[in-house]
Amino acid sequence: MTTIAVLKQLVDMSRHLGNPAYEYAILGEGNTSARIDAESFWVKASGAELRTIDAGGFVQIRFDRVLSMLEFEELPDAQIKKGLDAARVDTKAGARPSVETVLHALILRLGNRYEGAAVNFVGHTHPTAVNALLCSQRAEEAIAGRLFPDEIVYCGPAPVYIPYIDPGLPLARAVRDAIDNYVSEYGETPKVILLQNHGLFALGKTASEVKNITAMYVKTARVILGAYALGGPRFMTSQAVERIHTRPDELFRRQEWDKQ
Repeated sequence: MTTIAVLKQLVDMSRHLGNPAYEYAILGEGNTSARIDAESFWVKASGAELRTIDAGGFVQIRFDRVLSMLEFEELPDAQIKKGLDAARVDTKAGARPSVETVLHALILRLGNRYEGAAVNFVGHTHPTAVNALLCSQRAEEAIAGRLFPDEIVYCGPAPVYIPYIDPGLPLARAVRDAIDNYVSEYGETPKVILLQNHGLFALGKTASEVKNITAMYVKTARVILGAYALGGPRFMTSQAVERIHTRPDELFRRQEWDKQ
């Protein structure tokens, strides 16, 4: 896929995620990205709005330069800003990448760390229903199991959950370590990352998969909230989750939807 083709899909996906009717993000909330090739990726510029974003709202970033910042234990905000600006393919461009660019780079390079892991598009949003969970006292309890088959089919056997950490390098490191633990437990990379008091990351091979994961996890959050109104969630057994997660017919159904 050409650089322009990737950007077009990213713009379309971003506008979908920013549609006010879905309540995924408003104003400048959220950010999105897409892998171009082994050397670079597109990421939403700081301050751009998903609802109205166009090609000019994205910055092309070099993986090696932005990920090199993770080698430093601590960097002051001014140095992080300087490093992000220097990671731009076009250093004269007016648009600037957000502080979460490092996290996007890390996720989009999962294929370099794990065989068979292909994440080409990332959607980070702040859905109202999801944040109702993530900002609650019982967030970890509420997302501790799976509730219905399609949640498993589209969102995987479990999400990654990250307690609140300041966005930027500390958050990127925490997500990196949590993904390592997830892969050790489940033998695959996650599809959903939940950030306490913050929001949702959806990881997909395609732009359509990111949209589908986001929609399904927002439904999941609403189901969880409704379940608590009637005494609390009744989670599926681990055996039932594993069965749904590995059924060929369910995998086929997800693949067909992800093409749309």
